[in-house]
Amino acid sequence: QVQLVESGGGLVQAGGSLRLSCAASGRIFSNYIMGWFRQAPGKEREFVAAIRWSGGSTYYADSVKGRFTISKDSAKNTVYLQMNSLKPEDTAVYYCVAKTSLHAVAITPAASGYDDWGQGTQVTVSS
Repeated sequence: QVQLVESGGGLVQAGGSLRLSCAASGRIFSNYIMGWFRQAPGKEREFVAAIRWSGGSTYYADSVKGRFTISKDSAKNTVYLQMNSLKPEDTAVYYCVAKTSLHAVAITPAASGYDDWGQGTQVTVSS
């Protein structure tokens, strides 16, 4: 189990950029997967992006491909989500997640596939 703390949310105008950070405490093993979900008011949690700790392969939701980039800094146990060309529909609480498997598993967009969740950080995009 890892503890996840997000930061970097805020208010930005449409077309702007934000970078979210997620600091993970505890040891991160090579087969771990870390990622981001988001939840807008009145909607279900939605997968955004994920990254495999070993090798760095990534996976994105179609709605953010080409605009968002997930990356990691292994030395800092930190995952980032660079969000560019933001749209009002990107407004949501963004959650950092981790899949803490000791064995290689496929990256999944299902919320049930992740073991640990952060508290979330609010991102608001004004039109």
